[in-house]
Amino acid sequence: MRYIPNSPEEREEMLASVGLANAAELFRSIPQDVQLGRKLDITDPLAESEVIAEMERMAARNTAATKPSFLGAGVYSHFSPTIVDHLIQRSEFFTSYTPYQPEISQGTLQYIFEFQTLVCQLTGMEVANASMYDGSTAMAEAYLMARRVTRRDKIVVAQTVHPEYREVAKTYAQHGDSEIVDLTYDQLTGRVGDLSALDDKTAALVVQSPNFFGCIEDLKSLADQAHAVGALFVVVVTEAISFGLLKTPGECGADIVVGEGQSWGVPMSFGGPHVGLFATQEKFVRQMPGRLCGIAYDKNGKRGFVLTLSTREQHIRREKATSNICTNQGLIALAATIYMETMGKKGLQEVAEQNAQKAAYAASEIAKIDGYSLPFSAPRFNEFVVRGPRSATELLEVAQRRGVIGGLALSKYYTGHDNDILVAVTETNTREQIETLASALAV
Repeated sequence: MRYIPNSPEEREEMLASVGLANAAELFRSIPQDVQLGRKLDITDPLAESEVIAEMERMAARNTAATKPSFLGAGVYSHFSPTIVDHLIQRSEFFTSYTPYQPEISQGTLQYIFEFQTLVCQLTGMEVANASMYDGSTAMAEAYLMARRVTRRDKIVVAQTVHPEYREVAKTYAQHGDSEIVDLTYDQLTGRVGDLSALDDKTAALVVQSPNFFGCIEDLKSLADQAHAVGALFVVVVTEAISFGLLKTPGECGADIVVGEGQSWGVPMSFGGPHVGLFATQEKFVRQMPGRLCGIAYDKNGKRGFVLTLSTREQHIRREKATSNICTNQGLIALAATIYMETMGKKGLQEVAEQNAQKAAYAASEIAKIDGYSLPFSAPRFNEFVVRGPRSATELLEVAQRRGVIGGLALSKYYTGHDNDILVAVTETNTREQIETLASALAV
């Protein structure tokens, strides 16, 4: 009975209490033509030891973790100090949910405050919230916030923003009055191209840097053009390690910075859970989604941490709420905070430099191979696009048979890029692995 909460007798008793003969009657409101009509294709009941053996057999088929990988595209393999995993597994952190009673949640509020502070320092912004679900939902909330601030409905977003982020944001906005306009990219540089879509109806210009192709955008120029028409400038960052090397979005004129903090000591975890970042200027703080922790002092001058701003719909604001997003991604934000504080300013900078240098070496080695080229000329951080002599899907399959996960076939998201591969290189990739990748592609 360990895995089955109710016995057959208890289930019969519950059905009888609601006047039903069997469990199937619970679903009679569902049309017959959409019901499965047969039993699920699963095994008969197994003993616990047999379940464990079967799970271990299935896990052994997952060879991806044992192969050198150059797959990025929004989720990155970075080294995480052992202290991160050790500390977040302490029971007071691992079992906590969220500080609904802030006066007795001082430890939780303190690390949220530190998380916010670190995000502000790295993004160059004035305020940051306590975190969000992930980078894509943070970007979607930026759409809504820009509309509230500007009282305009047009969102201009670069096609070089992560395609899945754009899909999530489109889903968020589909039942409102938002007009979403995609910006094309320059085929030579890989950066944002024509900005003629910007006008006095634009609420926000949304770009990613480094963008989905790994190209670093000219944020200052883009910010000036957005502000010239009265629009907010939203910068998306999917590779948080880049903050250790590049000028902050805040210095470049960003009004809102959103992104994904997975690179800060958070495992890839097959795509989640991760942690969203959201930072902005102080003058917009009342329109920021999520929650904000701050410091207060009692009459004796004793410091305490408090919820300064909490804008969810189930709180007092109700229909005036600026968000219905999660209060914060607590445990993952804690992991990111421990990582940032363990690495420090110099550590983050060193990791970022290693990423950039190793990516530069990988790009040069692949470009030497006959039939390969680097189609985009813009500066890059740790990701880049390579163009092969034939289908990227075919090239990656060959590389995988030779023991290397070579990257992402861009044709998954972009037409006209059948031979293009998005390659990510981090500090975890050795020189030997990079040379193995080059060798695997040279077929």
